[in-house]
Amino acid sequence: MHPFPIQALAIPLALSGTDVIGQARTGTGKTLAFGSALLHRLQSLAEDADEPTDHGKPRALVIAPTRELALQVARDLELAGSKLGSRIVTIYGGTGYDEQLSALKRGVDVVVGTPGRLLDLANRRDLNLSRVQVLVLDEADEMLDLGFLPDIEKLLAKTPESRQTLLFSATMPAPILALARATLNRPVNIRAEGADASMTVPDIRQFVYQAHDLDKPEIVARILQSDDTGKTMIFCRTKRAAQRLADELLDRGFPAAAIHGDLNQSSRERALKKFRAGTVATLVATDVAARGIDITGVSHVINYECPDTEATYVHRIGRTGRAGNSGVAVTLVDWQDVTRWKVVNKALDLAFETPVETYSSSPHLYADLEIPEGTKGRLPRSARSARQERAPKETSPDGTTRRKRRRSSTEPQGDRPPKGDDQSAPKRRRRRRRQGVDITPVEPQ
Repeated sequence: MHPFPIQALAIPLALSGTDVIGQARTGTGKTLAFGSALLHRLQSLAEDADEPTDHGKPRALVIAPTRELALQVARDLELAGSKLGSRIVTIYGGTGYDEQLSALKRGVDVVVGTPGRLLDLANRRDLNLSRVQVLVLDEADEMLDLGFLPDIEKLLAKTPESRQTLLFSATMPAPILALARATLNRPVNIRAEGADASMTVPDIRQFVYQAHDLDKPEIVARILQSDDTGKTMIFCRTKRAAQRLADELLDRGFPAAAIHGDLNQSSRERALKKFRAGTVATLVATDVAARGIDITGVSHVINYECPDTEATYVHRIGRTGRAGNSGVAVTLVDWQDVTRWKVVNKALDLAFETPVETYSSSPHLYADLEIPEGTKGRLPRSARSARQERAPKETSPDGTTRRKRRRSSTEPQGDRPPKGDDQSAPKRRRRRRRQGVDITPVEPQ
């Protein structure tokens, strides 16, 4: 099967102005499908328009569930529309208003953002949606879920009824599909695979192990040293668990970073930037990074705990095996989560109904994931950078863990003179008083 079937199916319909509901497995090019169609659609509408389109009000709106996904979509659109002169701005929370307001005042063609900040600016009348011609809901099942539905409805009410609407997602449950149909005008539903196709990408090798919580850090550390491990994403259920595991991996010598909701936006963007560049090979995250984030070179995805739903499992492991590449997905199931995993397994029709009981020393773990014999849970010192090996940890006010540079043995520390200097200078004596009586010791003559 062609690795990007959704593009061939969706782009012609989107260019014709038809409302589209697009469903395809994660990593098969949904962003390219709606992004290229959106930009070409705006160009054709501008050529046919009787009025000038340089009024500065957004003519297209893309709504995404997370800040990271919004930034990625905006970056892709900027790259695709660089020759068209398209003005694109990203609107999201967790950062100041000034830069976003300035961009809106200068004029913009496409706005990409998250529901909360978009609605906030629209209510303040800083964001005018009255000229929107194309509306895109990325990861539509998440956007139209109960938590996002009120904001989405309010934003839709501020856009013209004649707009074109495009919805794209990897999963589209029946209740969500009904809500989507109610907001679109005679939409065409596109599914890139047959009705009996698997929701997961075939090129992803999946392994499910029943593991003890106390042994999981050791198992993860050994997986990170397998022969074909490149960039690795590890998903945790809670923010605290993600930060704790990232700190544990740092202590074991692995370059790792965490991304979760307790970190401010600059810290999250910095962690993603390092992971994209390869400076950090392991990213420990909550589900904030499970939707739509496209980072090349991710060879392994590890579910540190059993995912809550089958949709969560699909989106998590979809961070690897993208664009026709292969990948490995490992899921660690606690004893108390076996029943939950069986529900996920049945919903996705997988072959892992009973996970194999596994420990960090289990031979099948080494054989399945091609871990070299004798591998232990700490990165050998020869494989660590000198800075990472020597530097102790310190915790910044925003909760992130950093490495502090040690002073060299010849570098003065504060006001102390370095060793070897003349120590004959007279020392300052501290005067002591008790009940008004000077009891400072007198030096012998």
